Amino acid sequence: MNFRPRQKEEPEINLIPFIDVLLVILIFLMLSTTYSKFTEMQIKLPVADVDAQRDYPKEVLVSVSAEGSYSVNKQAVTGRSVAELAQALAEAAKAGKESVVIINADAAAKHQAVITVMESARRAGLTQITFATQSTSNGS
Repeated sequence: MNFRPRQKEEPEINLIPFIDVLLVILIFLMLSTTYSKFTEMQIKLPVADVDAQRDYPKEVLVSVSAEGSYSVNKQAVTGRSVAELAQALAEAAKAGKESVVIINADAAAKHQAVITVMESARRAGLTQITFATQSTSNGS
């Protein structure tokens, strides 16, 4: 028989489960955080307010037909390449880098044709781009 009093063990804190919980919280916070993405071209979303006043000398109107042909300020562009369209945009931009490119694309135009206009504007140094919209009250 062992009647000697046992020495009580000192309680110890196990840190491994605590660290595991903190790592799970850290991973959750990292995955749920949104990051800002900065793009090279600043794009303004179209606004369907027809009563807004415009500064016409700063506008460059680019029309894209359903077949994929382009016109800049109602002057037809002979080619369909990015370089030719960029040159036409640079010549039409009277306000220089402050000019606003307004893309007026047909609803049946291919997506690539609109992207070509955007790439041409970037190459010409025009960073302000917007899209023309049609009001839904026109009975279409």
